[in-house]
Amino acid sequence: MPTRRRFLRTFTAPLVSLPLASTIGECRPQSEKVLRVALMGLGGYAGRVAEAMKDCRRARITGLISGTPAKLQEWSRRNQVPEKNCYSYQSMDAIKNNPDIDAVYIITPNALHKEQTIRMARAGKHVICEKPMALNATEAKAMIDACKNAGVQLLIGYRMHFEAKTLEIIRQRNAGEFGKILFFQGLSGFRIGNPGQWRLNRSLAGGGAMMDIGIYSVNGARYMVGEDPLWVTAQETKTDPGKFKDGVDETITFQLGFPGGAIASCLSTYSMNNLDKFFLNGDRGFAELQPATGYGPIQGRTGKGELTAPHITHQTVQMDEMAAILLDGKKPVVPVDGAEGYKDMVIVDAIYEAVKTGQKIAIRL
Repeated sequence: MPTRRRFLRTFTAPLVSLPLASTIGECRPQSEKVLRVALMGLGGYAGRVAEAMKDCRRARITGLISGTPAKLQEWSRRNQVPEKNCYSYQSMDAIKNNPDIDAVYIITPNALHKEQTIRMARAGKHVICEKPMALNATEAKAMIDACKNAGVQLLIGYRMHFEAKTLEIIRQRNAGEFGKILFFQGLSGFRIGNPGQWRLNRSLAGGGAMMDIGIYSVNGARYMVGEDPLWVTAQETKTDPGKFKDGVDETITFQLGFPGGAIASCLSTYSMNNLDKFFLNGDRGFAELQPATGYGPIQGRTGKGELTAPHITHQTVQMDEMAAILLDGKKPVVPVDGAEGYKDMVIVDAIYEAVKTGQKIAIRL
């Protein structure tokens, strides 16, 4: 079924000669630049991004990078990307000489992010990297440094930072409507399927559920509370060691302490469904999102009632907003830069250390 935005584009096409055509639908001013993006890693999530970008006003796909020639051919045809803008992992450094591409969106297994980010930065392209941005904070810092040295920007694929109901809760919190923030709960999990997938391979994923779904509660705790944590404690439970090998976490519960006195209690798991919930409690009110981070629609409420912002495909909003950040210098309400991703990696490193040692670990950001 066509989206409203695609319908409006089709409807307004014959009206371009009318004096008021620019006020109909969501036509882009001639002076407004478009971010030209190459997608790297043409898997399932890249397909979701590509579909969402069909409705973007300010971002479009102009390049493709993959290790599978058949995928490049099919994606090139489907997205009208010329062959000269298609690269393998071996040839992708030549993207440096391609003026058709402004940024590269890296959507590959976690273990590849560092090298690929550094290579694209050296090629002079802005980088959008899926989360988690790296295997650990040391890698994340190297990625940030590489982009800084190359004079390009590094953004992380935090689509929820642009989601309307999430932003409304943040607005209410900043306005003091919840009073003093006391508690956050984040539940992030699902029952993972195919045991042979890369997400259950420590060398590619860097861990297990924490590196895939748990990162949502780590990041969500920070943007919902509005502070960075000072300490963490954590515990791991593993019921299926055959499926979840050494270094691949099945379930981790973790607790965070914040400077203002709030505490967080979170769960990350690959063994339970129906876990996608954020709850924020203050001494004057509360906010709840359930689902909180799925592809939508997000459902939310506060003590004042239901949140009613309309659902727009997250990746469509994300890519338009990231275009504004990269092209116009727009400052988002919640950061999506490399420094934001680095903070999450520091916290994830501390969670794994807390699991290993059984100790409360100080978080130094």
